[in-house]
Amino acid sequence: MKMIVALIQPNKLDSLRDALKEISVERFTVSDAEGYGRQRGHSATFRGVEYQTTLLRKISIELVVNDDFLERALSTIENVARTGQDGCIGDGKIFVMPVEQTIQIGGAARGPSAV
Repeated sequence: MKMIVALIQPNKLDSLRDALKEISVERFTVSDAEGYGRQRGHSATFRGVEYQTTLLRKISIELVVNDDFLERALSTIENVARTGQDGCIGDGKIFVMPVEQTIQIGGAARGPSAV
């Protein structure tokens, strides 16, 4: 089993949710996140005062998949979250980590069947 953590542009969330549902991924966690990377922030104006924003808003999506499903989930996330044909700085990142055990708290399922 693998845990996928994808940091994406907020405007890509609905499209990604729909695409994941199409490939039968219906269980994941979504969180607001802020990050600092190669974009280095941007200038913004609030009530006539210009200020520098260094942390940019992102969405964090966490999901656990069985090993045989990993590549399908990764390519779906990558294709949907990318902006433009070749992608852009600020599109986000995808991290993949091993999961040793999964336990369904409300039931008796453990391991791959709990995913």
